[in-house]
Amino acid sequence: MASIRGGLVGYGFIASRGHAPVYARRQDVDIVAIADTCAPRLTIAREELKDVRLYRSAEELIAREADNLDFIDIATPPVFHAAIAAQAIERGLHVLCEKPLTASSDDARRLIGLAKKNRRVLFPCHNYRHAPVVKTVREVLDSGRIGKVTAASLSTFRNSHAKGVREWHQDWRRELQYSGGGIGMDHGSHTFYLCFDWLGAYPTAISAKATSRTSDKYDTEDNLTATLTFPTGTANVSLSWTSGIRKVVYVVQGERGAVMVDDDDLQIVLQETKGNSVTDRQSMSWATERRSIASCWIDASHTQWFDSLFSDFRRAIVCEDFAGRDAHDALKCIQVIEAAYRSAQAHCLEVPIGEPDQR
Repeated sequence: MASIRGGLVGYGFIASRGHAPVYARRQDVDIVAIADTCAPRLTIAREELKDVRLYRSAEELIAREADNLDFIDIATPPVFHAAIAAQAIERGLHVLCEKPLTASSDDARRLIGLAKKNRRVLFPCHNYRHAPVVKTVREVLDSGRIGKVTAASLSTFRNSHAKGVREWHQDWRRELQYSGGGIGMDHGSHTFYLCFDWLGAYPTAISAKATSRTSDKYDTEDNLTATLTFPTGTANVSLSWTSGIRKVVYVVQGERGAVMVDDDDLQIVLQETKGNSVTDRQSMSWATERRSIASCWIDASHTQWFDSLFSDFRRAIVCEDFAGRDAHDALKCIQVIEAAYRSAQAHCLEVPIGEPDQR
């Protein structure tokens, strides 16, 4: 496959430690330009990537490099995603963008329209889908072993928000003007697109509560809990930046069993019956299968996952899948996050989610 040329917009932690190392070892991509508004970060980019051309803004990079590029990779704080992506698409570039795709559903919907109109790929970095243990969950569900999925619970525990690079606003994830929201905006996308996948549908309503233990210092929430209603079942979600541990715990429940994820540890629990009726609880037992699937959850750069994700982005370009499932999942993620915030502001009132579109 021929090599494609890219420009990287934003050279913070995830770009320098997650994206750039993968690009450097792949044979099918060359990063030729980098933009960052922080001069010290550009100095670091020069030291780490040597021959790239450097720019002080995304606008300058796109204006000067559009005719020399195939795509841009956007790794800035979320509130800047929409404007940069729109400019790139209109200049004929494919767009790979860190989550959340945008900070508002109106912006996400507009980008999807632009991608289709200009025949350019819009692809969000939904990298949790590429964790090896999550891929295994998908394989188990596809096998039919636990039957139809009826419910899921997803918990993400962190002892702090992820800190940015020391050269620029380390706490930007807690500042609404950059992040667009707190943990709901930061980790919500990962949780919600997994819910869509496992329950095989988009949710129709949500009841949520958002709280903060540091409200005197920041203007975003650091804890979010929610219950989502799907046409196929329910999902309970818990996101925290104030936990004593760093961990993900997922449980996917089916008609004949369940799959449980505790970081790299996976359990498949299947119902076994001694009689003929699966509804006879007295004759039922469970068989448990345990696996350990190295997925590097402790590595916040998730470099291992990005390689797989970038391969999907390349396939989307080749197949001309300009605004595919991932892009539409990204839009629905933002609609869910917006609805969660509305519900939290209304004291956990259940509220509808976006349009009744089908996955």
